[in-house]
Amino acid sequence: MQQHHIYERARLSRDPRFDGQFFVGVKTTGIYCRPVCPAVAPKSENVVFYPSAAAACEAGFRPCLRCRPECAPGTPAWSGTSTTVRRGLRLISNGALDDGSIEQLADRLGVTSRHLRRLFTQHVGASPLAVAHTQRLHFAKRLIDQTNLPMTHVASAAGYGSVRRFNDTFRKTYGRSPRDLRRHSDATIQRDTVLTVRLPYRKPFAWPALVQFFAARATPGVEQVVGMSYFRTIMLDGQAGVIECRHDKRAESICLSLHGIATTQIFQVVQRVREMLDLDAPVADIADVLRADPRLREMIRHNPGIRVPGAWDGFELTVRAILGQQVSVKAATTLAGRIAARYGIAVKLPPSLADRTAKLRLDRAFPEAEKLSRARFNDMGLVTSRAETIRRVASAVVHGDNTFDTAQDPHDFCANLTSIRGIGNWTAQYVAMRALKYPDAFPATDLGLLKAVRPDTKAGVAELSHRAESWRPWRAYAALLLWSSLSGSGG
Repeated sequence: MQQHHIYERARLSRDPRFDGQFFVGVKTTGIYCRPVCPAVAPKSENVVFYPSAAAACEAGFRPCLRCRPECAPGTPAWSGTSTTVRRGLRLISNGALDDGSIEQLADRLGVTSRHLRRLFTQHVGASPLAVAHTQRLHFAKRLIDQTNLPMTHVASAAGYGSVRRFNDTFRKTYGRSPRDLRRHSDATIQRDTVLTVRLPYRKPFAWPALVQFFAARATPGVEQVVGMSYFRTIMLDGQAGVIECRHDKRAESICLSLHGIATTQIFQVVQRVREMLDLDAPVADIADVLRADPRLREMIRHNPGIRVPGAWDGFELTVRAILGQQVSVKAATTLAGRIAARYGIAVKLPPSLADRTAKLRLDRAFPEAEKLSRARFNDMGLVTSRAETIRRVASAVVHGDNTFDTAQDPHDFCANLTSIRGIGNWTAQYVAMRALKYPDAFPATDLGLLKAVRPDTKAGVAELSHRAESWRPWRAYAALLLWSSLSGSGG
């Protein structure tokens, strides 16, 4: 009942902090809206609240064409859910139910399908299939509004098995065909040859801090920051492409441009970029916890909206973390560039980036595990122990002994990774923080953190670990705040 009153006040005041955290079903119209919908607010007795868009859809409500629920910031996957549901939501976001069944999803999560359905109903208000359906529907609607992609390409990109199914779903949901929706949309449709998708985020959003982090660690040839835009090469199904991310502060979104990337891969790329940029972090909840620490309170005031930078590929990040053991960020970045130059896959910039070749120096995709499992790393300035560790990790990945599957428990992942000789707790926690997006990961032995928590004199590991207990479950964000208070420290 208390939550109902909070939601009601947020709806009536159109509080943007609650955008995406719940949805409003209007019983008199059969429509569900965001709490910030500009339409005249319906009477309290005519509304019902849902914890997710999928729950509203499953209850029979259709999306509002005015406030466009598909443009709401993503529901924070960490907020108010069980660990199993949290991991399940991430897997569904990455397409686990596009080609698989609920039984297969439950098996990956280590529970029965019946228990998984019960957990989703309890925490999300909808079944796993309803979540996947709503996700596809919203993604397709955004492509209809924001791009000039042919409808056959939109249907393919959103994971619909056929154009007929795509058309039937939209007629049933919106009462209009996809073409009619595009014709009546008031959104600005791009007309250039490069596909750009807008990714909304939760405010505040510290884009400069995120770009600075990526810039300091950008692997030469693979990643690059130009101005305030982030570029990197990617490989999907043996095909190379380039992603470009830039901030549109006025539209409160990240503009993701896709260069040389197939239509069928758009959804996968979008979801991975959302995680890489941590767009759905519940920044208000994080700040409420961390502000209790006087040291962090001041940092949040100067750097609101801090994000934990993710990673495009877990193996690539692990190699980068190994290179960063006990050396500076700059030295590790140099070594990563040498590895990419020698063992990486040669990439030619797509034609859409031809006019930027003078600025962009992207010519490699990061080498795969199989390649590095046999690499000698000679004459690269890499110490023998680091080279051996990289080969051991690469071999573990090749043989399936180590994966970066987001379904796995973070603690099991860290235990498995540290079982490899040369991998300590710092590396495992760092990778869990960025690759698995575990919000409570915390590399307590990091020298930068030890210095930042008590600038006058370096704190001990036991002292830092004890103090960090009050930062749970957001210790990863505390680590980023502490690193940001230093110059070039951490990872």
